Amino acid sequence: MAKKTATRKKSAAKKAAKTSSKTSAVRKGKVAKAATKPVKQAAPRKSSAPRRPKGPAWQWSAVETAAAIRSSAISAVETVEAHLERMRAVNPRLNAVVVDLSEEALAAAHAADKRRAKGGELGLLHGVPITIKENVDYEGRPNFNGVPANKDLIAPSDSPVVRNLKKAGAIIIGLTNTPEFSFRGFTDNPLHGLTLNPWDPNITCGGSSGGAGSAVAAGIGTIAHGNDIGGSLRWPAHCNGVATIKPTQGRIPAFNASATAERPMLAHLMSAQGPLARHVADVRLALEVMSQRDPRDPWWVPAPLVGPKPKGPIKVALARIPEDMDVDPHVAAALRQAADHLERSGYRVSEVDVPDIDGVWQTWCDIITNETMVMQEAGMLKVTSEDFHKAWGGMKAKANVLDLKAWMQATAARNGHIRAWQLFFEEYPVVLAPTTVKPTPSPREDTVSPQRVREIFWGEIRFISAINVLGLPGAVVPVTLHDGQPIGVQLIAGRYREDLALDAAAAIEKRAGVLAHRLWEQMD
Repeated sequence: MAKKTATRKKSAAKKAAKTSSKTSAVRKGKVAKAATKPVKQAAPRKSSAPRRPKGPAWQWSAVETAAAIRSSAISAVETVEAHLERMRAVNPRLNAVVVDLSEEALAAAHAADKRRAKGGELGLLHGVPITIKENVDYEGRPNFNGVPANKDLIAPSDSPVVRNLKKAGAIIIGLTNTPEFSFRGFTDNPLHGLTLNPWDPNITCGGSSGGAGSAVAAGIGTIAHGNDIGGSLRWPAHCNGVATIKPTQGRIPAFNASATAERPMLAHLMSAQGPLARHVADVRLALEVMSQRDPRDPWWVPAPLVGPKPKGPIKVALARIPEDMDVDPHVAAALRQAADHLERSGYRVSEVDVPDIDGVWQTWCDIITNETMVMQEAGMLKVTSEDFHKAWGGMKAKANVLDLKAWMQATAARNGHIRAWQLFFEEYPVVLAPTTVKPTPSPREDTVSPQRVREIFWGEIRFISAINVLGLPGAVVPVTLHDGQPIGVQLIAGRYREDLALDAAAAIEKRAGVLAHRLWEQMD
């Protein structure tokens, strides 16, 4: 009797399951399809297969590249080979990468693929091709910094930023050009020669991270490392139509074991390492990787990468430009366009005066010039070219010569400027400012005359260099083209609020697009 009852229960359960399945299928209107075309059930498996981003691998973003390698949609070797092929195709006319690390990169790519195949832990940039600026230590190689006389400065170890990038799995395919001692805003030196802008050989690629900006814009590497003490990340980003962030002082650790002496204090406090990339998301990813701790930098700060969100809508200060700066109408139009992009993204933009931009710039100029004159000038002038002498002469001509008391007063004034800006950010968490107020100059414009150098640094890129003395984060994002030349804008935020600057840059990029895609059509 129990056996029959169990059989009946089993039969009833089967019928109930069948009825439930039929009812569910009827509700979806798919009974006939389910019965007659069971092969359709295989479709979901196809969607879970690794997908390659569109276009050749050298055109992918760093975020896309890392995801594709991680999912086995492409190997690290294939990715690196694509970037090396691109480098061979375009670098001879640009001279952006001056040390070819192809063999080393391919060996690292093979090792990366083996690691992934074994199921090892993968870094955020596993297998992703990048470049490094030739003014930080790269173990076993001279740290030339654009100066032939530095041939014996062999790096005994990787600098912190190189070490952090390698730890994250990034593959370095080459070292990029920089001017002598990375001191000019134009990238040229007697060792490697002139680096050209991929958009137009008649305009500068900027400096001092000009090789980095030119390379990443042209498709050589997904991320380019650079550094910035007076605009050397943001100026090349503007010139080459790419994005960047100059982080807060202390965000990314820095140190060169090959250096013969420690850097002066204020020069160290005003300098920052950082990434250039075609996409704001790539800049954000690289910042996370680069900012990992290294005990060799006593000024490194373990600050969080994301802070509390300001109460919305976020107020943006469109910096009112001083009357003595002659603004090109196309630059003014690009600033208005960027402001409109932010407004449409939910920000509230108002044109206001920012705290004493003229005094801030003069403080930067006085401090960096006097430290250089006391600590480095004599040694630099002995081993540098006539072009360097001309450019340096123009830079220091706008500085006040300071005795010890005046230098101390200048460093004290720096504190007051930082406080004023920090209070300003309480009301306006983001500042929208120009990178330059004029069209991009020619490749060797700083060798024309001392007067022309003063015009460039004071009259044109004042809003870039001033920010270094404050130690504030500043992002640059391209907005538009005029006569085939990129125009970018700068987003400045409070200390350790790179996230706010990058959020605003991403909002602009979403509406302006990634300019590099237009460059590649032009180049190819």
